[in-house]
Amino acid sequence: MSSPLTRLLTDVFAPEPGEVVVVACDLPRYAEEDTPAWADRRLWAEEWRQAFVALGQARGFTTHPLLTYPATGANGAPLPARGSLGGREVELEEVLLGSTLAVFLTQYSATAPLDAFTRRKADFRAASMPGAERRMMGTALAADYREVARRCGVLLQALRGAEALQVTFSTGHRCYFDLRFRQPEVDDGVLPRGKQGDRIINLPSGETFIVPYEGERPHTPSLTAGQIPWQEGRELVVFVVEGNRIIRVEGNGRQAERFREAFAADPARTNVAEVAFGCNPRAVVTGNVLEDEKAGFHWAYGRSDHLGGTVGVAAFTSPHTVVHQDLVYAPGNPITVAEAQILRGGEPLTVMRGGEYTLF
Repeated sequence: MSSPLTRLLTDVFAPEPGEVVVVACDLPRYAEEDTPAWADRRLWAEEWRQAFVALGQARGFTTHPLLTYPATGANGAPLPARGSLGGREVELEEVLLGSTLAVFLTQYSATAPLDAFTRRKADFRAASMPGAERRMMGTALAADYREVARRCGVLLQALRGAEALQVTFSTGHRCYFDLRFRQPEVDDGVLPRGKQGDRIINLPSGETFIVPYEGERPHTPSLTAGQIPWQEGRELVVFVVEGNRIIRVEGNGRQAERFREAFAADPARTNVAEVAFGCNPRAVVTGNVLEDEKAGFHWAYGRSDHLGGTVGVAAFTSPHTVVHQDLVYAPGNPITVAEAQILRGGEPLTVMRGGEYTLF
């Protein structure tokens, strides 16, 4: 009888004869940066690799030794040039372009740079798992991904051709997200060889996402505007948005100052980079963004090119200041969604009310 992990690898990736698989993890740059969860994830990455090895013996594909590399220090930042493959120093680009499937169990998200590799090589797909934890095998990773795909499809149809998304938060704040000139995409947890469309997913999966219009067309400014609240502990922070940019952070506490410093350090971080609906019914909110975002509405600031937007590494002052950061409003978070409506031709379609979906 196959293990739950083997079944997951088979259901999600369906590896074929002749494929080359690489499993990777990032390493702390200094001892003080490490955490017990990160240390366990590195052990878990080797267990995933060994599961691929065993599956490959039955299916006729090969799996590299574990690929490791120094942590980038930020979600969405470029990968380093070099790493280690089973203790041997290698060029990451060479290893990735020589593989057909990459699975990254990391501390910092590698989704954006991995997406760039899918654009360079047709027979390459990748799963990014920043912050993944073993316990997720009993929650979001244990979902019925046929149902996850169905829900993603319902939301995809709802967002196609939409002009805007208007979200009212449980605090009463409201933001209008301009969706003109954009196409929604799904991360439904299905990634076979030769998949059409986007060939990168996050695991656990289960979301439909879209990048708001960023105002790149001449004489056509973005209409994204409003106030987006965020709460950490007892502190309420409000992001004031105009033209799809965070123009001001309101709040008097430490968190508000932290955001102001981050945005001042690189203005590209103020870009509203994504709005998304997580729809994995097994996802639970624990403070781990990788799973939290699959439980409900979220948005992100910073880099967007890997999701269909226009803000990439070149827009930032340095590769070291690149970031794509999600903020989640699923049930269980301090702030949730009172109502979310998709606008098309002036007609509103209510997607969420009281933190719950109205479409399924």
